[in-house]
Amino acid sequence: MNRLTDPLPKLLTNAKLCGAKTRAGSSCRCPALRGKSRCRRHGGLSIPVWGAANGAYRHGGMTNEAIELRREVSRLLKQIRNDAHV
Repeated sequence: MNRLTDPLPKLLTNAKLCGAKTRAGSSCRCPALRGKSRCRRHGGLSIPVWGAANGAYRHGGMTNEAIELRREVSRLLKQIRNDAHV
């Protein structure tokens, strides 16, 4: 029995293959995980992180509007402090 020339079992031939490319330039031959387009070696097990736990999360604190609001509050506080000392 030769493993290279024997046909694959029916279960494996129907599986969707991973869409990643190997370093050699050929496509990965591993079966993709259920509901995913990648195998476990190429990121199929990773789950997306949403919200503040994501490293690239944008909270809006550095928008032009937020910066201008902080500047205005700072100006008002300085004005109140100056008026209180006079």
